[in-house]
Amino acid sequence: MARQEVIRATDANLVVLHALRCGGTAGLARLAAATVLTESDVESELIDLAVAGLVNHLPGPFGGWSLTDAGRVVDAQRITDELESANARTAVKAAFDSFLVLNPELLDLCTAWQLRTVDGVMTVNDHRDRSYDALVLNRFAEFDQRAAVVGAELSAALPRFGRYRVRLSEALDRAISGELEYVADGTASYHTVWAEMHEDLLATLGIPR
Repeated sequence: MARQEVIRATDANLVVLHALRCGGTAGLARLAAATVLTESDVESELIDLAVAGLVNHLPGPFGGWSLTDAGRVVDAQRITDELESANARTAVKAAFDSFLVLNPELLDLCTAWQLRTVDGVMTVNDHRDRSYDALVLNRFAEFDQRAAVVGAELSAALPRFGRYRVRLSEALDRAISGELEYVADGTASYHTVWAEMHEDLLATLGIPR
């Protein structure tokens, strides 16, 4: 799915607010990546949301934008309204059930990427064995083909879910090209994007952790 198609199919204000709900405190760069919007567009939406009392900004190296209590309430209502007005609950729930089938496999893949058994001993994967890493990345690529089916079901039901497909594809492509942190480390990694999608599904369907 093209990046621009995702942007046109979503309400930027809702997407920015909900990105904070699903990903937690974040700076402009991370929010731009999470929403598939430009930093200037994200900043504009954040200013409007701050004026409305729905988000605030904490300064400092560990600061960033976050939801206020009012923002969390408004986000929940907006997401519920979006789901019901699109008559998408049944489709999203079916896709979520498929997601839950895949989720343990993704976690196992991340474990295989971070740890490996050498001479019968479990140890941290230092990524010096390129053949081992290539094997795990091939498994990620096969997994991603099945995850794409779930992603297509979700974006057909609610177009804003299409941004996860874009981000997952980009993370996998960068990992395969040699940027190994895009597998399971950092805020733009495959694992992190998958976890945010999981949180989004729970929030959208009103399912508590």
